[in-house]
Amino acid sequence: MGHITTKDAYKSLEERINWFTQGAPASETFYKILKVLFSEKEAKVMALLPVRPFTVKRAARIWNTSEAKAERVLDGLCEKALLVDSEHNGVRKFVIPPPMAGFIEFALMRTRGDIDQKYLSELYYQYMNVEEDFVKDLFFATETKLGRVFVQEPVLTNEHMNHILDYERATHILEEAEYIGLGLCYCRHKAYHAGHPCEIDAPWDVCLTLGNVARSLAEHGGHARLIDKAEAKDVLERSYEANLVQIGENVRENPAFICNCCGCCCEALQAARRFAPMQPVSTTNYLPHFDEDDCVGCGKCAKVCPVLAVTMEEDIKTQKKRPVLNKEICLGCGVCARNCPTKTIHLEKRPVQIITPVNSTHRFILQAIEKGTLPNLVFDNEAFANHRAMAALFSVILKLPPAKQALASRQFKSVYLDHLLSAQKKEKK
Repeated sequence: MGHITTKDAYKSLEERINWFTQGAPASETFYKILKVLFSEKEAKVMALLPVRPFTVKRAARIWNTSEAKAERVLDGLCEKALLVDSEHNGVRKFVIPPPMAGFIEFALMRTRGDIDQKYLSELYYQYMNVEEDFVKDLFFATETKLGRVFVQEPVLTNEHMNHILDYERATHILEEAEYIGLGLCYCRHKAYHAGHPCEIDAPWDVCLTLGNVARSLAEHGGHARLIDKAEAKDVLERSYEANLVQIGENVRENPAFICNCCGCCCEALQAARRFAPMQPVSTTNYLPHFDEDDCVGCGKCAKVCPVLAVTMEEDIKTQKKRPVLNKEICLGCGVCARNCPTKTIHLEKRPVQIITPVNSTHRFILQAIEKGTLPNLVFDNEAFANHRAMAALFSVILKLPPAKQALASRQFKSVYLDHLLSAQKKEKK
């Protein structure tokens, strides 16, 4: 299966992972992480696989082996959550999950004895909480974000509930999901083993995966447990009670996950604190409004804000403390409003609507264009060899703003795409 030497196996895997729009910057720590998660044989075979979905037949051809042997290897990788499988029109397909949200997290979504989870957690902490390259690349390398915040629905007034869109509701996302998986919070699990336990003692069993990812993780290796919609909504309620922030995949349709995050353990929320005012995730379409006349200045809102967007300052006239909001870093999650004892905080619509990509394909293409990796997304995937898939790709690009279209055109270097963009411009004139 391939001709990669033992010495080069992990380096080749590292390079393959970095074909993703969302990669993982090389470092000695990341090399050690790969050695914990992948055996040398697994690293060799994974380094040869496409970064986009592929079949057993294609894997067998790449590895120069029989389909039966290839499928056994693929099944083993799925058991370790190093691959995710699915079925389309009776054909089984596999995909390498990205580093995050992907194989980095999956390794700590359950307790397991086949790897040293304490050592792995210490490596994760070094790579993500001490070294900064991965976090900066993950959250700030593209304008389009990986994750987005859900507003806590219970704190919205009836007036504003009428204006919240379905995809902004975590409850609606759960209602629409074909499969829902429940696992341990990777962030708090990692922090515990690394010697930095959660400061607010938040629950661990609140990590929700959705759709095919949930099914694959549950069926292979038990990295998640399939649950029904009622239990999933109970997870949301428990998370609200613990003042956790809901962060899901930044798409309108079929997101793959909803995390319930605390400010002390979550990489995204820690990045919001460390690199403010830069936003690591897409915010909600809401901002808290403080009624100063009824505010008693208790400071509870400032204490519970997960990204420290609220501070208490003394009013010179009244000599009373009042909350001051930094709108640039506020997530619009509603945790402050939920905790206000006098109910003097309510959420109002932001003046500018936050734009959310339609689906994962839309997000992938946007991020690839912004990062300059569109050729990787296209030419590594045999699916784009057919006209239907190419038409779908061009359809997304034609709906983008002119600046993004220009970036895509320069990277893709397609005469046909240039013709479509030119024709579109003429139609608008």
